[in-house]
Amino acid sequence: MQAYNEQLSVPASWWGLVAGAGFVCGLMLLPLGPAPAGVAVLVGAVLVGVMVTRYGSARVRITGTELHVGKAALPLDALGEARALNAEEARALRMEGADPRAFMLLRSYIPTAVRIGVVDPDDPTPYLYVSSRNPARVVEVLAAVRRRAAQG
Repeated sequence: MQAYNEQLSVPASWWGLVAGAGFVCGLMLLPLGPAPAGVAVLVGAVLVGVMVTRYGSARVRITGTELHVGKAALPLDALGEARALNAEEARALRMEGADPRAFMLLRSYIPTAVRIGVVDPDDPTPYLYVSSRNPARVVEVLAAVRRRAAQG
């Protein structure tokens, strides 16, 4: 069962950077002729496009037993209180209030986040900082899945 799934994809404006990178690559090889410049435009745009796509492929998923954040997976019983952070609270937590031991799935283009405590005594991580476009929903779904697990 998958209760929540959010892909932290990059904003559409970043695809302009992909086009710009291809254009710059083409300009660099323009002295060699139009054919090498055309190939450089395509290769440059594809390479930067792959990098942008991979960066934006991070997911936040909640299943019946685990929280998946990027490539990390944590059992729900190892997690403590979850709190939705507005843009100002999220900025403060990722700047001056940050703990260097925290696990952070940080996407600068997403201003809001969720702070989830870690209660596992064997884990030195004090909390998870997870960028989310809908942090209140993440907190709500985590609470609902925990209630459901506690009931049976």
